[in-house]
Amino acid sequence: MARRGIGIQDVERVFKAPQQIIPAKFGRQVYQSIIEIDAKPYLLRLIIDEGLLITAYRTSKIQKYWRQG
Repeated sequence: MARRGIGIQDVERVFKAPQQIIPAKFGRQVYQSIIEIDAKPYLLRLIIDEGLLITAYRTSKIQKYWRQG
């Protein structure tokens, strides 16, 4: 997370209260929320498997992953 510039507080916030939860492969889930880093919007995505964090990454391609609905 440090290498990707993602703070633990942002991960905790998304993990506890994601704006969206999307089903993923292998029974995993993607928790995601739009956050601001350095005054720019990013989508923070957490890959969750059985309640455990597998990986976290941010992307500026919000429209690509955000589900309308």
